[in-house]
Amino acid sequence: MLNPKLAARYAKSLIDLAQQDNLLEEVFADMTLIQRTCKNNPELVRVLKSPIIKADKKESILHAIFDASVTRHTALFIGLLARKGRENVLDEISNAFADQYRAIKGIVKVKLTTATPVTAELQGYLMAQLKTTFPDVNSFELDASIDEELIGGYKLETDNILVDVSIAKGLNAVSRQFKNNDYIYNIR
Repeated sequence: MLNPKLAARYAKSLIDLAQQDNLLEEVFADMTLIQRTCKNNPELVRVLKSPIIKADKKESILHAIFDASVTRHTALFIGLLARKGRENVLDEISNAFADQYRAIKGIVKVKLTTATPVTAELQGYLMAQLKTTFPDVNSFELDASIDEELIGGYKLETDNILVDVSIAKGLNAVSRQFKNNDYIYNIR
């Protein structure tokens, strides 16, 4: 991350403006679009971070990409970033905005990693279990991914909690125990 404090300040300003004008949900959708676009187009991020490309060219690129898809607030914000020479932090600002939005709405991001795809029924069960475990949380945003190296079981991650009940973790623990000779007593 280039400058997390700078990104957080710009994101906070945009959130404040969006709340003031009752456009928080719309601007959040815009910032989610920007996040996805930056994630799926690393070339765009490189162009925005390039010191060789002039700011007015970057601004015209951003307007060409986003103006038809975002609210007027977001389009003006993008223009302001370009004029201030901060377009290189746009992807970080969109991430900071999403984090601050989740904090306002009481949404906790949960990453679920399994060895095989998870059914919608199992996801629903997991969300219900999380809701009973964390009753103060309004809702959860589930990001499910697959990692075949887990072999079985799952890993569940939030901001400050990691639950790893994967078979790979269990096998690694057993392997460490054998390497440390935990089960072999000193024989003399």
